[in-house]
Amino acid sequence: MPSTFINKLFSLYTKIKHPGVPPELRYFYRDTYSSKLAQVKYLVKDYLYKEKYKDIRFNGEFGPELQFVLPFAYWHYKNGTLRSTVSSKFTREFYFFSENHSENFDNRTNEGNYNFEVPRILYSQDYNMSKWLAVPLKEKYKNDVYVFEKPLLIIANRYNMEWNGPPISYFDIPTLDYIVGNLKNHFTIVYNRPRPENITEDNSETYDLNEFNWLKETHPEVLFMQDLYEQNKGNANNFNHLQLMVYANANHFVSIHGGTSVLASYFEGINVILSKQGPEHHFNCYNTLYPKLSGATILHAKNNEEVRHYISENFLPKK
Repeated sequence: MPSTFINKLFSLYTKIKHPGVPPELRYFYRDTYSSKLAQVKYLVKDYLYKEKYKDIRFNGEFGPELQFVLPFAYWHYKNGTLRSTVSSKFTREFYFFSENHSENFDNRTNEGNYNFEVPRILYSQDYNMSKWLAVPLKEKYKNDVYVFEKPLLIIANRYNMEWNGPPISYFDIPTLDYIVGNLKNHFTIVYNRPRPENITEDNSETYDLNEFNWLKETHPEVLFMQDLYEQNKGNANNFNHLQLMVYANANHFVSIHGGTSVLASYFEGINVILSKQGPEHHFNCYNTLYPKLSGATILHAKNNEEVRHYISENFLPKK
């Protein structure tokens, strides 16, 4: 962690340089400066010696790992300086390029997000990034198993605690009905809302939306990621591996704020993201960071009506 003196120094600098920033967001600015400063001590190793020395450990949340840690590790791999990676369970397939990857953590923690050995953590005012390289997950996991007669569309939903309160951004049943009802004749739709046992949980409680049975009764054409996992025709090692395989064959995604939307942004194509609030709005992440993950077209919907608009304009055939 940065020293108290450095934190105070960067806090003062943030107040002077960014006077209009809300107080609750200033520490993201400060932490960006701290993270960038921490990289100075590696200049010789990273750009001159270039020997395998870098050991990267992370036990924070899924979203920041995909946004910052995984591309950081991939940069070191391509730079010839990556020695090992350590992360949570079910992550080996994300770090396919790492010769020495360990899954040491059974839970993700908010405290684990604040890893100042990574050039950026959480949100940042500066996404003109060095030591960051997009990871070619689509190229790696594209396959001949999850291929269907119609183009594949992924609905990646979640229904979790947000900021220690009730769910805010999620696809409710009326919105799901609109999406599926309008698109099922044009796409093979896979619905994905992972169960707690399928992923490494953080401190966000998962709730029951009661949409699975409704979808089965109302829209039996919809496929479920959980069913694909139970069938496991692609011999996936775990649920994350299956997600990578299915997502890699898709070019159309509808996803939710958080790690759900980050993963869906790794596979090119178009990703409609529902995010009603959050620091991502202030930092303009959906127009700056998210497109860097694969070159995907990111369409940020701030409410359910905008989701419908983007679906109509971008996924439905033009009359």
